[in-house]
Amino acid sequence: MTTVAQAGVKQMPSAEIVRLGETVNYQEGAVVSRTLVKHAAGTITAFAFDAGQGLSEHTAAFDALVQMIEGEAEITISRKAFQLRGGEAILLPANEPHAVAATTRFKMLLTMIRW
Repeated sequence: MTTVAQAGVKQMPSAEIVRLGETVNYQEGAVVSRTLVKHAAGTITAFAFDAGQGLSEHTAAFDALVQMIEGEAEITISRKAFQLRGGEAILLPANEPHAVAATTRFKMLLTMIRW
């Protein structure tokens, strides 16, 4: 798996309509991310996963909300698997192990709020 952060792209503009599916592009054999909002209180990051790609099990110190934009993924939280599709969301609890696997190509938003 290759993880790529899209460089040279500004954060999401204020007071403008943004097509979420166009904020990050797929790349063959990779997971691509783009930070849309970065603030001391949290971040919003768009991800594009190629089919078969994923993020290995890890934990985060803060809750994170995954909002599926398109495609399908399996998200595992504390060894329990959840199948998600575009238009669905799930909360990843702080300090709980979780992993992400692309069933098909998919895009998601990850919102992390620091408490």
